[in-house]
This record gives sequence, C-alpha cells and structure tokens, in this order.
Amino acid sequence: MLLAMKTRTARFNRKTTETQISGSLNLDGGGTYKIETGIPFFNHMLELMTKHALFDCTIQAQGDLAVDYHHTVEDVGIVLGKAVSDALGDRKGIARYGFSLLPMDDALAQVAVDLGGRPYLVYKVANRKRKIRDFDLHILEHFFRSFCDQARMNLHIQQPYGEDVHHAYEAIFKGVARSLYMACARDPRVQGVPSSKGRVEGA
Repeated sequence: MLLAMKTRTARFNRKTTETQISGSLNLDGGGTYKIETGIPFFNHMLELMTKHALFDCTIQAQGDLAVDYHHTVEDVGIVLGKAVSDALGDRKGIARYGFSLLPMDDALAQVAVDLGGRPYLVYKVANRKRKIRDFDLHILEHFFRSFCDQARMNLHIQQPYGEDVHHAYEAIFKGVARSLYMACARDPRVQGVPSSKGRVEGA
C-alpha cells in the first residue's frame, strides 16, 4: 500500500509600516503562479523562479514603491525564504543539495544550493549594468540574502559572463529555481535528516 506523502506547503502574511505581503507556496506543485509586487521586472523574475522550480506560488505585495523598490524586494525575499523553510519542515528525506549550470543565450549562471540549515550567500555577477528600466539590479543581492537567511540555505550564485543584462538575471533566477528543485526533491533512500550529524543546523 502506498503511503500518502505529506503536503509541503506554507502560507504567509507579513505587515510592516513599509510593506504588506501575503501569499502561499507549494513545493510539490506544477509551476503555477500568481505574483503581483507592483514591480513588473521583479514579478517576471519571481515567475521564472516559480515556473522552473515547479513550485506553486502566490504573492500579493504592497509596498512604499514611491519611496524605493528596496523594501518590497527585500521583504518578499524574507517571506519567500521563510515559506520555503516552513514548507520543508524537519527536512527529513530531502536530497538537500542542488546545482545548476544554466545558459540563457549569451549569458551563463552557475548556482549551488545546500538546504542543510546554515544560511550563507555568495553572490558574484559579472554583468555590471546597474538598471533595467527604473529597476536597480543591485537590490537583487539583498533579495537573495534575505531569501537564503530565512530559508536557512547556503546559496552560491555566480554569473561569469553575458553581455545582455536581462539574459544574465534570467539565467540567475532560472538557475536558482533548478537548484532548488533538485535540493527539495524527496529521495526515498534518505532516512531522516540528510546529515551525518543527525540534525539540521540551526534546528
């Protein structure tokens, strides 16, 4: 008899004086999304990440965009990372590690993920163009830092080359997606927490 697998989902609702963000995440979805942050380029990147990780994700964010995009982008990273951690639960039976070498036309992204519970970000982007329209691309480092801190995830992102700035960041978000897909995957051979210590760091 097949045993039903536990659904790995999370809901979130975070309100501050700067942002209000609500939504849901399903790690075992099919890549469906409904994302509205008020920032079209950021929406696009989050949609790519959801689609290629095969997560189901809804995000409704309202922020002080007239002041800056920074608060909204960073706070979405916080809630999304926390949702990943909550959905993973005790992290028993997961592959834990994931990686991707992902091309997007002229650009390449190299991404590696460890869901072992110790947050750390390495972020090296060769494309030095600062903006896509009015969006300051440097804010995305803050997004990924908040995301990996709250997900309790070691995340390495390297974008070694690529002249087209949109291609560079599309490769990054897709690379993160595919790495998360691999790391979050259930492996029936993994008994308990995938660590020789017998526990997830920080748990």
